Formats: sequence, structure tokens, C-alpha cells
Amino acid sequence: MTAFWIALFFVLIAEMGDKTQLVALAFATRYRTITVITGVFGATLLVHLFSVALGEVAGLTLPVFWINLLAGVSFIGFGLWTLRRDDLDEGKIKEGRFGPLVTVGVTFFLAELGDKTMLATVTIASQQQSFIGVWLGSTLGMVIADGLAIIVGKVLGKRLPEKLIKYGAALIFLASGVFTLVQAFRHQ
Repeated sequence: MTAFWIALFFVLIAEMGDKTQLVALAFATRYRTITVITGVFGATLLVHLFSVALGEVAGLTLPVFWINLLAGVSFIGFGLWTLRRDDLDEGKIKEGRFGPLVTVGVTFFLAELGDKTMLATVTIASQQQSFIGVWLGSTLGMVIADGLAIIVGKVLGKRLPEKLIKYGAALIFLASGVFTLVQAFRHQ
């Protein structure tokens, strides 16, 4: 797989059931869908630009073994993190003074800082060393996941199989972490 597809896949999986996905869903109940998607897209472009730059620097300064070791441990950590429930207190979302688009963008940007999708992007960028591919793939993966949440949430409401999504995403991360660790020690 290319860096673009790897980033798209893992970020899309990481975002499933994540708090920022819940933020997008909560905003979709207040604002037009296109406004929410545009705000999410803009914020994601910026956060993931920073994440990929950070990952590229790490990838250039650390030996391949350590990158793979850290990536494997990170993916296992993301899997365990996914098993932990992300809740959103809708009362925490406040009306912004600058209009819906800026409110969504700034809130989403701040919620994404230090989030598992940001950290997953850093990890993937450190391994793949393909700045544009990882940046665009991770951004698109995030927007697809949040777009799906908005659309499915409006159509199905609370009838989503949350446990299936959570456990499936966790399993993918755990398996990828084990695979990456095996590769790290095999090629040492």
C-alpha cells in the first residue's frame, strides 16, 4: 500500500467512535452539514500538516528499528485507547461569536490536538516518509470518518452498533501493532 492509502485507512479506523467524531456529530445537529464538513476539513488539514511534519522529523532522526518499535507499541496503545470509551458532554460545545464555520473549525482543531488520530498520523509519517501522501491520506480518512458519522447519525440515530465498531477498530490496531513489532525485531 502507498503512504496515502495507509494513512487514509488507519486514520479512518482511529476516528471511528473517537471524541472528535462525536464533536462533528453534535455540530451537525446545530449547523448545516456542509458547514460542519468544511470546518472539519479545514481543521484537519492544519492539524495533520503539523502531525506529518513532526512524524517526518522523527523518521529522519531515529533509526528504522526504533521507528518500527515505537510504531508497533503506538498501534497497540491506539488499540487499547480505542477500547476506552470516548464521551462527549454536549454541554461543553458553546456557541461561537464568529459564526458556525469558525466555531466548528476551531473547536475541532482544539479537540484534535493530542488525539489518537493526530498521534497515529505522526506515527505513520515517521514510518512512511511521504509528506504529501500521509498528509492528504490522513486528512481524507478523517473527513470520510466524520462525514459518515454525520450522515449515519442523522439517518440511524442511536441504533448504530457502537460496540462492533469499537472492537473492530481496536482489533485492527492491535493486530497492526503486533505485526509491526514482529517486523521490527525480524529486520534488526
